[in-house]
Amino acid sequence: MAANAQAIDADRPSARNLRIAVLISGAGSNLQNLIDRIANRRLRHIEIGVVISSRSNVRGVERAKTAGLPVEIVRVKDHADAAAFGQAVTDVLERHRIDLAVMAGWLCHWQMPPHWLGRTINLHPSLLPAFGGKGFYGRRVHEAVLAAGETRSGATIHWVDNEYDHGEVLMQGHCRVLPDDTPETLAQRVGLLEFKLLPAALELIRDQWRRDGKL
Repeated sequence: MAANAQAIDADRPSARNLRIAVLISGAGSNLQNLIDRIANRRLRHIEIGVVISSRSNVRGVERAKTAGLPVEIVRVKDHADAAAFGQAVTDVLERHRIDLAVMAGWLCHWQMPPHWLGRTINLHPSLLPAFGGKGFYGRRVHEAVLAAGETRSGATIHWVDNEYDHGEVLMQGHCRVLPDDTPETLAQRVGLLEFKLLPAALELIRDQWRRDGKL
């Protein structure tokens, strides 16, 4: 009964879409996954309002432009200090009327103003709190997992605060680490988890915010 009530609530015509910003620094594979799922209606009542990239010449920017999405480049080196960079990110989010900021391969530290706490999630390629923190991203995470002899890894969606990979965990997915794994093969397996986790997390947040009257 509860599941049916949630489904009906998520589809009520009076509710608006969850408007997200996707923050990237690289290839944008998770961005593309969201674009595809929204286009084929496997991910409903969610719209990408803007893509923010910390680098101008990355594949993710091309993917966003191909999909016809607004793109804003916000580079650390173009700002005087961390506070100015953080304000620039905040300004883009607010100019595009974003509900939820989604870090998907975003490699920069954003000093978040208080009103963005509870409105920002991050996708991390390990089972936090293991293998998280400053310097742990991409291939480095998978190398560390293998070097530690772990038998399981995975991906984490967590709420973002002003510490690296620190906020409350929202969702995790697990996978085996195989004896012959390389950083590349482990990354592929974790990547498949990410493709499932991020849309599921967005649906969870969308439905909860609709029940709470935020959308």
